[in-house]
Amino acid sequence: MLETSARLLRLLSLLQTPRDWTGTDLAERLEVDVRTVRRDIDKLRNLGYPVDATPGVAGYRLGAGAKLPPLLLDDDEAVAGAIGLRTAAGGTITGIEDSSLRALTKLEQVLPSRLRHRVSLLQSVTVTGSAGGPTVDPDTLTAIAGAIRDSHRLRFDYRSHDGTTSLRTTEPHRLAHTGRRWYLIGWDVDRADWRTYRADRLHPRIPTGPRFTPRAAPDVDLSGYVSRGVSSAPYRYTASITLGVPAEVAADRIAPTVGVIEAADAETCLLRTGSNSLDELAIYVATFGFPFRVHEPPELVTHIRELSARLAESVG
Repeated sequence: MLETSARLLRLLSLLQTPRDWTGTDLAERLEVDVRTVRRDIDKLRNLGYPVDATPGVAGYRLGAGAKLPPLLLDDDEAVAGAIGLRTAAGGTITGIEDSSLRALTKLEQVLPSRLRHRVSLLQSVTVTGSAGGPTVDPDTLTAIAGAIRDSHRLRFDYRSHDGTTSLRTTEPHRLAHTGRRWYLIGWDVDRADWRTYRADRLHPRIPTGPRFTPRAAPDVDLSGYVSRGVSSAPYRYTASITLGVPAEVAADRIAPTVGVIEAADAETCLLRTGSNSLDELAIYVATFGFPFRVHEPPELVTHIRELSARLAESVG
């Protein structure tokens, strides 16, 4: 049998998993009787941990309390938390930089030396550039995440790229972060189709709507789905271009929000991107410095030929 302090830590670790535990299940895991489990639950409550008793089957779960109790993290979780706070302090979420740094300072203060060394090593060899994109109010992200967690419909005012605002009702599925922007992937109730929304352009309406039954994801590869949705789908012209470099070389230059890259073979890759301007597409691809061949749209092929002729005449 574990000593009382070790058993309480083990019990707390079990309760932090997202499920309900019966007293019998906990007793079997801890190798004690149910009466001891009840006493240990009371001890955790006295320490400030809000352990809720679920109705019906005398189950237990860790709930939310009036104050934040100490958290139990394993080594990898502690390192991930420290690095995540460091990233959040980079400024992609409005107003969260200072609070992230304060939380990071508190976490690093109590890290064992071996973990502090891991965090310091990662920070010393990492350069974080400015995101450069629009920031998102953290309350907006919290509202979206809560609606996803609880399977509640989310209503919000959405500002499109041309500045017009409309009311949208969605069944929110996931939040996605591309490194520069946050996106909501959701089922648009009025349009009866999946949509991708920029989080910095939406303002949630509270309260949220009724509960819904979550749908299957629109794509197994949600990261690729978001990249395709934000890099080509919204635009007038969708381009397909073969680049004369390996996919990993192209990926170093082309952000996921700009285009989707697919390896063709060891030496070439296919870029799918989009724009509302043929000039913008032509000039953008030319500035890569890669050999390339445009397959579609045919308007872009014609436009590049005409543009090339004009450029050649200008220096002839």
